[in-house]
Amino acid sequence: MPLKAVILIGGPQKGTRFRPLSFEVPKPLFPVAGVPMVQHHIEACAKVPGLKEILLMGFYQPHEALSRFLAAAQQEFRIPIRYLQEYAALGTGGGIYHFRDQILAGGADTFFVLNADVCSEFPLQEMLDFRQQHGDTDSFVILGTTANRTQALNYGCIVANADTQEVQHYVEKPSTFVSEIINCGIYLFTPAIFQHIGDVFQRNQQELALCPYLGEESSNGWQRAEVIRLEQDVFTALAGSGKLYVYKTDGFWSQIKSAGSAIYASRLYLNQYSQSHPERLAQNKPGGPIIRGNVYIHPTASVDSTAVLGPNVSIGEGVTVGAGVRIRESIILHGASLHDHTCVLNTIVGWDSTIGRWARVEGTPSDPNPNDPYAKIDSETLFRDGRLTPSITILGCSVTIPAEVVILNSIVLPHKELSRSYKNQIIL
Repeated sequence: MPLKAVILIGGPQKGTRFRPLSFEVPKPLFPVAGVPMVQHHIEACAKVPGLKEILLMGFYQPHEALSRFLAAAQQEFRIPIRYLQEYAALGTGGGIYHFRDQILAGGADTFFVLNADVCSEFPLQEMLDFRQQHGDTDSFVILGTTANRTQALNYGCIVANADTQEVQHYVEKPSTFVSEIINCGIYLFTPAIFQHIGDVFQRNQQELALCPYLGEESSNGWQRAEVIRLEQDVFTALAGSGKLYVYKTDGFWSQIKSAGSAIYASRLYLNQYSQSHPERLAQNKPGGPIIRGNVYIHPTASVDSTAVLGPNVSIGEGVTVGAGVRIRESIILHGASLHDHTCVLNTIVGWDSTIGRWARVEGTPSDPNPNDPYAKIDSETLFRDGRLTPSITILGCSVTIPAEVVILNSIVLPHKELSRSYKNQIIL
């Protein structure tokens, strides 16, 4: 059976919670555990036997960094990878409906759809096997996982038949408790899904014809009819029809909505590397830095032998780490320079940034509750009660931190040269 994969990468209006990091690079290319976020998806798709093509879909303008990444990924994984640009944000269903001919070209009879802003073990083969066991070649599968009762309200909630796993009820972000099984944003479809999306499109057009003033919010009416959300518009209607199933995974899964969640996602992927990519994990070697736990160091980085790194540290291309530096639970992006005896904890250090000697840069981790196996990372609001919520510290690109200062729970926008210590501030 010809098989394809579609990865939904969004666009520049999305990823606002990822600022200031998404100013410099499209969010899907942000490095998580040493490789671009979306490369984890591509690696998982490339491992599925018989997968013929991977399509990235979004509304980013053609971008040099994106083109370079796709060319390199095609060579590395030996599979055709193309980017399809939407003319506007069409929603999770509108994009695949708009490009349905491209998806079905070559006779594809099954395809995956993956959201780019999730990190997961991506049990794609298991989803295929699960659908085969259910016998219906025209059924669709949602990947689900278990959340706790409170956090489930922040996701799409799935009520399924305990024996068959058929989805009987689907509600996106309900106001009261519906189910602990949540939607992971990874789907297995057949071409029959386009019939259901087409029904929504036609219904949207009819509503627009009856109420033309609804179209005033967008530049034209027909564009609005094309905006279709898989979750609210399609799954809600499909639930209970015998066509939609949920495959529940016990593997790791998390959303990557904010910069803080990127550090947590990095930890999950670094843990997975011990099985999937042991060569990516740094080891303690004579004359090398002291490694504690899982650490990724790019081959071009220069790290002093007295530095202590880990756990959960990712060091990017061309980074310089001086003597006596301590880094923990952090991502250091390419070209950054950490001078002697700096301490960096729960922080993302932006591209080409510099931290002076004896400076301390620290954030507050936004990890899920470690005592609850079903806890997920909370999408914290930036402000609470008029104050900046304590979170990880983010240095945008080309930020200079002077020697002997403390930067705590702060966000520093790009190209800033600081002269003193800051705490709980956004530095514009």
